[in-house]
This record gives sequence, structure tokens and C-alpha cells, in this order.
Amino acid sequence: MAKTTKKPKQLTKEQILKAPEKDYMNAAQHEFFRALLIEEHDTTREHIQQAKDQMSSPMDLSDENDRASWEEQLNISMRIVDREQKLLPKIIKALERIRLGEFGYCKESGEPIGIPRLLARPTAEYCADVKVVKEIKEHVFKD
Repeated sequence: MAKTTKKPKQLTKEQILKAPEKDYMNAAQHEFFRALLIEEHDTTREHIQQAKDQMSSPMDLSDENDRASWEEQLNISMRIVDREQKLLPKIIKALERIRLGEFGYCKESGEPIGIPRLLARPTAEYCADVKVVKEIKEHVFKD
């Protein structure tokens, strides 16, 4: 008889926030974040497709003000698409870190990133302290 693996029960956001530190990044939490990332991936792809559909069907606007408004909306949509297209690879990398058991831990220090930070930004690769230092270095050395 084949052995079946039992899938962990899907946790809620509140349960994850209330979980003791010893439960950090257990199988149930990994499953929660995996589902969250897959949902975010699907939603992002839908947003990109909707924006592309909107851009590919230009309106027949004879009024200059309407045309200018539509073009401005088009520019905003293009920026959103660009931003969301950059998010997709980050989501895929986060899903890979879950698969490898590395999700939730800082890539540089190895310290826990923390549940609140991961809920706010599930693609986070660094704990807040390391990220702050990286951003300061980027700002100082950007030229």
C-alpha cells in the first residue's frame, strides 16, 4: 500500500502571527507562504494581462483632453506593467527558497526575516537590519 503524505492544515495570517518562535518556518508556515506567493503570482499575471489588453485597444478619442487623459493613463499602466513584470521573478525565487527550505531566513546573515516582514513583503530576501544597510550603501554609492 502506498504511503500518503499528509498536507499541513492551511494556517491563517492571525495564526501565523500568534505562533511561538519555535514554530518559525515550519511546514505549515511554508505552505501558507507558498499559497500566498502563488496567489500573488497569479494576480500579478492577471494585472499585467489586463493592462496589456487595455493598451492594445486604443480608444477612438476625438477630443484632445480625452486623448491626453487616455495617454496619461496608458503611461501609468506601462509603469505598472514594468513594475509587476519585475515582481514575477522575485516571486519565483521565493517559491524556490521555500522548496529548498531557505525561505524566511536572511540570505546574508542567516537570521530569521520575521513573520510581519514576510507578510508585508513575501518576496523579502533579507532581514530588516541587513536591508537597511544595503539601501544606505546603494544610496551612498549610486553615482
